[in-house]
Amino acid sequence: MNIYEISKEKRTPDVINDLVGVWEESVRASHTFLAEGYIVGLKPFVNEALDGIETLIAAHDSNAYVAFMGIQDKKIEMLFVSPVHFGEGIGKRLVSIAIQEHGATLVDVNEQNPKAAGFYRHMGFRTFRRDAVDDQGNPFPILRMSLTGDR
Repeated sequence: MNIYEISKEKRTPDVINDLVGVWEESVRASHTFLAEGYIVGLKPFVNEALDGIETLIAAHDSNAYVAFMGIQDKKIEMLFVSPVHFGEGIGKRLVSIAIQEHGATLVDVNEQNPKAAGFYRHMGFRTFRRDAVDDQGNPFPILRMSLTGDR
């Protein structure tokens, strides 16, 4: 498994499309509270976010991308792992890179995705705030987490 940063110059449409595919597979497996139309409607925003995020790190096996993480201003803005690779430690490796190499101390997690919240708690993050709606005003509660538990 190779893990490396994808510079903005290397984020070609093919690379972005492949990563959006990882995102879609991961979301369908882990965000069961989202309706199909909502997932489809998010894809253009995911594409834009992948293109513009400050730091984009991907995991690639011999055939394809299997996970990626985006970091902006010391915050893990996105972390998605292909469901075929859930439980293999890829997410843990990516979060460790975010913390150790990029100083990440913050992450937001959908409360309705308890496995993700548990994963971040296992990695040392603690909830410092709960918002009843997501950043777009949708009724998906968000847990704001930090490594110190306060902000």
